[in-house]
Amino acid sequence: MIRVLLVDDHPVVRAGIRGMLAGEAGIAVVGEADGGARAVALARELQPDVVLMDLSMPDLDGAAATAAIVQLERAPRVLIFTTYDDDDDLQRAIDAGALGYLLKDCPRATLLQALAAAARGESVLAPSVAARLVAASRRAAAPSVALSARELDVLSAAARGRSNKEIADDLGIGEATVKTHLLHCFGKLQVRDRTAAVVRAFALGLLARP
Repeated sequence: MIRVLLVDDHPVVRAGIRGMLAGEAGIAVVGEADGGARAVALARELQPDVVLMDLSMPDLDGAAATAAIVQLERAPRVLIFTTYDDDDDLQRAIDAGALGYLLKDCPRATLLQALAAAARGESVLAPSVAARLVAASRRAAAPSVALSARELDVLSAAARGRSNKEIADDLGIGEATVKTHLLHCFGKLQVRDRTAAVVRAFALGLLARP
């Protein structure tokens, strides 16, 4: 069961999202928050698997709330779900530690797939969002990053949405070794998580776009 916390300052929007998820096997909405500060408090209290987070909210916006939530002792995954696709908003959310970024005009099936992927710890980016993040990262990217062949293998698999265990099985190595390679990638690419690492590797031309 994927436990979801909804965060949006508009009650009608929350009701709409809750309705989209109602009756879906394997997904349970365990709480709702109308602002960033409340979202942090409920994330700590309810310990959901995924926080579905809007960006523009009173008292604490989505990026700031995300940064606080990912620092919790039992941190859930944060999936941004918003109408905003401004480059600054995108980058702030990813830098804050969001695992993915979807726009609210996406189909219901896409949202369900994204929640499942986020719960597994996989990166989730709408195609248009991914393209803009890659472009923004390319503009800021330093050209001197070099990854080993094995690091590229691991990061390429992560870009395809493979979990650490699946990558380990695919490459015939231990899961701990996969984590080590990913940490090396994070350090070389100067990022904090898989999503940002994949985006930056695409921007630098280290990985070929599918």
